[in-house]
Amino acid sequence: MLQGTWKVSKLVTEIFLVIGTFLVVLGGALSIIGAIGLLRFPSYFVRIHAATVSVIGGSVVPLIGVAFLSYGIHGQDGIVTSLGALGTAAFIFLTAPVSSHAIARSAARMRIPREPLEHDHLEEDGR
Repeated sequence: MLQGTWKVSKLVTEIFLVIGTFLVVLGGALSIIGAIGLLRFPSYFVRIHAATVSVIGGSVVPLIGVAFLSYGIHGQDGIVTSLGALGTAAFIFLTAPVSSHAIARSAARMRIPREPLEHDHLEEDGR
């Protein structure tokens, strides 16, 4: 039978810190890439894609990094913060694409121009 608290080894702590830091920096880079996409992409619908990439990459990835950092720094004491960050990341991961789809669908129904457009499957279906 184990007694006392479970200690995280120094190597595991260092690995968690490196992974967490990498994910936070990666999230910042993805957020910047998404912002550039919002400025550079030609049409409304492609910009919606850039905004979704920015939301997912710029918030979900760093939140997962925060979960690693919190557990790496505080051990078992950081588990509540880690679970909160992971729960928030899961919520954003599930709701961001749904909201982007709703915005794109309403824009398509309002007949916002879709340029450049090679083939329109919505017109074929009569929607």
